[in-house]
Amino acid sequence: MLRPNCISIALIVFLVLPSVRAFSEGRQDREAHAEAQTPAPQTLTPPVQDPAQLVTPAQTASSPSTIAKIVADFGTDQKAIWTSPFHVNRDNAKWWLIFGLGTATLIATDRTTEKAIPYSVSQTAYSTDVSRIGQEYVTLPIAAGLYWYGRAGNHPKAREVGVLGAEALLDSEILVTILKVAGGRERPNVVGGNGRFFKGKGLSSGFPSGHAIETWTFAAVISHEYGPSKIVPIVTYGIATAVSVARFTGQFHYASDILAGGAMGWFIGRYVWDRHQDPAIHKRYGAVSRLMPSRFSPVIAKHTQGVNLSWVK
Repeated sequence: MLRPNCISIALIVFLVLPSVRAFSEGRQDREAHAEAQTPAPQTLTPPVQDPAQLVTPAQTASSPSTIAKIVADFGTDQKAIWTSPFHVNRDNAKWWLIFGLGTATLIATDRTTEKAIPYSVSQTAYSTDVSRIGQEYVTLPIAAGLYWYGRAGNHPKAREVGVLGAEALLDSEILVTILKVAGGRERPNVVGGNGRFFKGKGLSSGFPSGHAIETWTFAAVISHEYGPSKIVPIVTYGIATAVSVARFTGQFHYASDILAGGAMGWFIGRYVWDRHQDPAIHKRYGAVSRLMPSRFSPVIAKHTQGVNLSWVK
């Protein structure tokens, strides 16, 4: 039976967070662009982003325009997600290697690990209750709540995290649905199951974990949105970890299912936030010093050149 306190606590924590950021294409693009610029003294040219991919107040001021924004971003996000393996480079290759080797190692040891964990009826029941926090009927309403909270109280970050959270959750749901059907892995609680791939039944398959990908996706969006706060990432990632562990202790998934789901969820959440967030409400650069050539006025010193030291933000 569902224990209401689990979902209630999660709802309260997520909705209170607005009162109180590594790896991504978006960040790499902006950092490369910033290094290539030569700004004038006292100014810093902001990174160039595709205006069509940014969240602006006008686009989220009404429900129809907000839905239109989410739908418009969906195609871009899906293309980036499914083609990401073809964009491995020197900077992100180590993360692909770690993720691949980690998942492969766990797949090879999943059955041994699962059999070594003692289970009980009460443990399974409690794990089931905790893992419900990762269901769509919990995460999506929270995203909607943050959006309406932001609109009603003029809180731009809350409104943005509601929109980007919904976008990221939709992206994760599509990805995990296709991978489950394609992989067809047996769950550990299936009678006669042995964790084999291509033996499961469609959406009931176990690889990757849907709860893990959803909670880590949403946690990544919220944590990066409220990055300067120390408590927000601790709480959001803590909840995502609790849900992931519960899926293992409840015998719903093998460890590799959870690792794969959690990792993909984090990357998706980070990508959506970094690619679509409004730079107007996020401080992207701190004060940096710049040495730049300068030319003195000929009236003061003819043909005199020098160096100008300035700080820009």
